[in-house]
Amino acid sequence: QLQASGGGLVQAGGSLRLSCAASGSIFSSDIMGWYRQALGKQRELVAVINSSGNTNYADSVKSRFTISRDNAKTTMYLQMNSLKLDDTAAYYCSVYRPPMNTYWGQGTQVTVSS
Repeated sequence: QLQASGGGLVQAGGSLRLSCAASGSIFSSDIMGWYRQALGKQRELVAVINSSGNTNYADSVKSRFTISRDNAKTTMYLQMNSLKLDDTAAYYCSVYRPPMNTYWGQGTQVTVSS
């Protein structure tokens, strides 16, 4: 089970830090990630990270967002800086467990105001 938290209302240019806590075990092969879904749009990848710390970001958030994970605490974070209006969305954390299982947490709403 994944529990996301840290969303809220922030002004454009501000920062938020999202957290995702896993209640079960996280395997070294698991890939953890953040996705987001804006109203009326499809869910999209924000960032992913493997147990070695290798990361991949959507072009729209590169240099502004930083994903990290604490394997010992089975927790993942998303530091979001220089937030833009377009970052407004529900943010979901996920765990992809090869070869074919994906687990999702509930969304946490991020709203960026002008």
